[in-house]
Amino acid sequence: MGRFLIVEARFYDHLNDMLIAGATAALKAAGHQVDVVTVPGALEIPGAISLADAGGDYDGYVAIGVVIRGETYHFEIVAGESARGIMALTMDGIAIGNGILTVENEAQALVRANPARKDKGGEAAKAAITLLELKDRFGG
Repeated sequence: MGRFLIVEARFYDHLNDMLIAGATAALKAAGHQVDVVTVPGALEIPGAISLADAGGDYDGYVAIGVVIRGETYHFEIVAGESARGIMALTMDGIAIGNGILTVENEAQALVRANPARKDKGGEAAKAAITLLELKDRFGG
């Protein structure tokens, strides 16, 4: 079927591992091929997707990362700008599922990242699959 790239901002290893496991399982269950690439932080995810898409090797993308609120305004910048960048690429017709968690604390992230609980990695992969199907349907 399709070839998907998971772009992860690896900061919280144990949380990312769960998100990637959920995303990979969902993509493979739907018959897709999966590759993973790591970037330094959530702000680099949209740029990495844009670069990968320009290469033409992938049909869709899953953004994976965890941003936990801290004591500074940095949380709002990272959460907002990474989402804005992903949305801009999606509006340009790139099939992207956004699995970047933006949470208050690690306990919230654990619930959302765990494939046996909220499985936000799996949900992001399913969103990317749906967008790719719509792109194909509408001739994008």
